[in-house]
Amino acid sequence: MKKSAFVALLSASITSLFGQDFQNNKTDSISYYFREIKEATAKRTKIWNKDLYGEILLVDPENRQFYSNEKDITFDPNDFKKISEGKIPDTINIANTSIQWRGRNWAMIMLPLPADKYDRINLMSHELFHKAQNSLGFTQGNKQSDHLDQRDGRAYLRLELVALLTAILSDSSKEQKKYLTDAISFRNYRHSLFPNSASIENELELNEGLAEYTGFMISSRDRKHIKDHFTKAVNTFIKNPTYVRSFAYQTIPMYGYLLNLKEPYWNQQITNDSDLTKFFINHLQIKTQNLSKKDIDKLAENYNGPLIFKEEQIRADKIKKLIHNYKLKFIDKPHLDIHFEKMSVSFDPRNILPIEDKGTVYPQIRVTDTWGILEVHNGALMSKNWDKITITAPLRMDDPKIEGDGWTLLLNKAYTIRKDDKTGNFTISKK
Repeated sequence: MKKSAFVALLSASITSLFGQDFQNNKTDSISYYFREIKEATAKRTKIWNKDLYGEILLVDPENRQFYSNEKDITFDPNDFKKISEGKIPDTINIANTSIQWRGRNWAMIMLPLPADKYDRINLMSHELFHKAQNSLGFTQGNKQSDHLDQRDGRAYLRLELVALLTAILSDSSKEQKKYLTDAISFRNYRHSLFPNSASIENELELNEGLAEYTGFMISSRDRKHIKDHFTKAVNTFIKNPTYVRSFAYQTIPMYGYLLNLKEPYWNQQITNDSDLTKFFINHLQIKTQNLSKKDIDKLAENYNGPLIFKEEQIRADKIKKLIHNYKLKFIDKPHLDIHFEKMSVSFDPRNILPIEDKGTVYPQIRVTDTWGILEVHNGALMSKNWDKITITAPLRMDDPKIEGDGWTLLLNKAYTIRKDDKTGNFTISKK
């Protein structure tokens, strides 16, 4: 999850494990989680011809307490009751991601973990893929597909997902082929509407898409659980405020699963330069067609298209008003611009909002840098090229703690906040 560490999926709440309260039996639960994921990855080494199990940090974001499977050399490596514990420093952002810390590469996963076994293994395996992906030959790219925040981008993505889900729910190979063909038709038509969208989407699919496919495969769900999993995943996804950074969690696992039925371990043919759309078209033997808008709209009627477009038009109208308010808040009115020096950032990719050519608003975000720690809970504007972040003007400055509307900044001693009397805007600079 990478240019920065960010929260890919918020874990489902867990209140008990085997009828025992998690909070009262943390050590037993953590030991079980480590044993469970080690056994799961060991059974599925053929996916990448590699056992992905490795260093893991399970972190409670409430108190920054971590539990790791890192073993002292005197420990029995199979004794999961002996786990390392400690506190994650404030300078490290907590997220589902992979990080370099203490000279080692870790898969960091937030507690509580999902209560469902398959979801739990899926999540942990996803992050273990990120930990290993450089060694597998994949770089960590996260280009933002801003076109998926526009009405037609969202609508044709939804149609593609509905067609893919219909294919998965069918037990007929002939029907699956038909639904797959329709999914590709919606995908290609979407790409035709937005220049360069195919390559932009492909980058995230090579990163998060392959990671999620890996997690899905290692979870080893049976056919019934596979149908339930994808049905729930798609129905949950379409309700997300935005798709620009999260769509790949849906597309590649579904295409990948359907291809796996006829060509196991297809993923081993993928390289960092692969075009996944072309790869799936070729290997699934899909006959593509250049459909006109009239033809594609007619096809969409088979997948609840009219309702999808109606819902997306309503959303588009609301977003116009929201963008207007955000431009007032972060551009027109006095604000604080914070330029990055050596930043690390964590955020939830499901609710961000692109603001034309101005950048992207992140409702919640945490940034650490040489100037300090910024925590935002009511919106911040990230510049398009990720060189600065903009928040509202400060309301209280009680060194080193600076506060504004929904944000708090702990400023390092070597830095100060300066106001431009001409514009009324603020910046951070060294003293």
